[in-house]
Amino acid sequence: MADFEGGGDDGGYEEFDEGGGFEEEYVEETETTEAYTDIIDPSADANTAEAGRIPNHLRKTTRYMTKYERARLLGSRALQISMNAPIMVELEGETDPLQIAWKELRAKKIPLIIRRFLPNGMYEDWSVDELSI
Repeated sequence: MADFEGGGDDGGYEEFDEGGGFEEEYVEETETTEAYTDIIDPSADANTAEAGRIPNHLRKTTRYMTKYERARLLGSRALQISMNAPIMVELEGETDPLQIAWKELRAKKIPLIIRRFLPNGMYEDWSVDELSI
């Protein structure tokens, strides 16, 4: 076999110093004991039922339902229908919960409300019959 450069009996490797080797530092986890509280402004608008809700006449978002809202709405309603929730439209032989949910959405009869959160922490509530599909 050929000799490797660096020579010596150690085969070119440096010796590992037992005292100055690698040690893992143990980081102790600290628990936070801070209490988080909600602060409600007592001078909130009387027209809002809850703090943070924007009244219907002051809405800022579009009246069009997004594809993400539609997907979540159909999935939630199909799950409810599969768990024997009352159906809001007349059936014409449909047995698939998703197809029934689609039929309810086209008729705007889904009894759910879409809550849209805004960056400032406020939110808007839209019923399905108010939104364009």
